[in-house]
Amino acid sequence: MKNPFSMISNWISARENSARVLGMNERNLHYIYVHNDRKHFRLADHKLLTKDILRKAGVPVPETYKVYGSFYELGSLENDLSQYRDFVIKPAQGSGGDGIIVVAERKGQDWTGISGKRYSVFDFKKHISDIIFGVYSFDLNDQAVIEERVVQNSWMSALSPLGLADIRVILCMEEPVMSMTRIPTKASNGKANLHQGAIGVGIDIESGMTTHAIHADNPVSVHPDTGDQVLGLKIPHWDKVIDASRAIARAVPLKYLGVDIALTEDGVVVLEINVRPGLQIQNANMRGLRAALLREGGPDA
Repeated sequence: MKNPFSMISNWISARENSARVLGMNERNLHYIYVHNDRKHFRLADHKLLTKDILRKAGVPVPETYKVYGSFYELGSLENDLSQYRDFVIKPAQGSGGDGIIVVAERKGQDWTGISGKRYSVFDFKKHISDIIFGVYSFDLNDQAVIEERVVQNSWMSALSPLGLADIRVILCMEEPVMSMTRIPTKASNGKANLHQGAIGVGIDIESGMTTHAIHADNPVSVHPDTGDQVLGLKIPHWDKVIDASRAIARAVPLKYLGVDIALTEDGVVVLEINVRPGLQIQNANMRGLRAALLREGGPDA
């Protein structure tokens, strides 16, 4: 397994690394467990609970069409889905993007995913059964959520034509401290997941400008599939991204968290929140997270 800090170590001395880079143990012991009571983790881990809290706080979230929590409910699946041309199927307690199917359109009796794969009602029943059985949630009984497919705005579609990009913002004590956008590629099969091959593009918190990018742990300046520039760009609706991030942090009792936001033509939609946001954001920004966190209420601030 590659060291997630291998790149950052190449440009900062060992002494500077210890002062700037946040490691997993320090993240867990000094931030996640200090700022978040474990009983509240479920608010982030269960997507339906998250959406309920954020909706009440006035934060835009995708509309929920249907929830399946038992196998007998699948008898109405074909009729339930017949009214939707596109939608997303996801486990309520999944993580890392596992178990998510994004459906782009219906063709005859079947549907087509964003990657071009075709799905029948039988395929959906099997997949939803796996979700309920806990295949994507550590063998815990789960619920399958059918929700609105978020369509990103034209600016982001030009930058990310192979799938829905998101913007990850890490907050501490309700203040944004670091951000990046995750852009799908052919390698990531249209998913905004760095470990599966998406691009991570660091974003300056103050200006909303893209500053540095990585793909497969290597620095890049262009999208590997399109050749389009990904650096020096101003993210649209940046003020709305920051405002939504702060609203989320105020709405939940979790004071160290990551939020994932998509850009639409109308502004922003919150996809999910994460109580254990990953550390690759440091490589995407070519900056250590530790110093930024200490300024926002860390244990040694």
